[in-house]
Amino acid sequence: MQTSSSSYGKTLIPIARAAISCALGIPEMADESASWLSEQGACFVTLTQHGELRGCIGSLQAHRSLLDDVKNNAVSAALRDPRFKPLSVGELAITRIEISLLSAAQAIKFENEAEALAQLRPNVDGVIFQCGSYRSTFLPQVWEQISQPNQFMAHLKNKAGLPAGFWAPEIMLSRYTVEKWKE
Repeated sequence: MQTSSSSYGKTLIPIARAAISCALGIPEMADESASWLSEQGACFVTLTQHGELRGCIGSLQAHRSLLDDVKNNAVSAALRDPRFKPLSVGELAITRIEISLLSAAQAIKFENEAEALAQLRPNVDGVIFQCGSYRSTFLPQVWEQISQPNQFMAHLKNKAGLPAGFWAPEIMLSRYTVEKWKE
């Protein structure tokens, strides 16, 4: 993305809100004219109500235009996050939107869990955990709730469907950073 991204939020948040509104049958328009929206990008859209999570869906790798990624992930966070019932029209006004634009993921090299944990950067890294078909991620914002690397990793394993104490040589970890904007 070649434009300064500090102002992206002023464009992306209204696009996400309009996409959710339209999916709920309330036509709403947002300015989609910025040229950088056509560049590939990966984002997560997080929905909260009164500070509590209400939905979060995203892409870990850029595979479509940022415009399409934001719109699709916003609608999915509102209607298809399996942890929550679909958002209702009545909830829309109390729902806040946060968009996290991801950097490309970088593999973390390590020999054991202690080495892996020592390389994590709290409040900076989003982490992708993978072991065979088990996979999970936490955005960097999760460090606000889970500040210790060993606990962060334990919860990441649980999210993937594995026990907190699980470790295997096949585990792969990657890190990414985000720029984020919220209402």
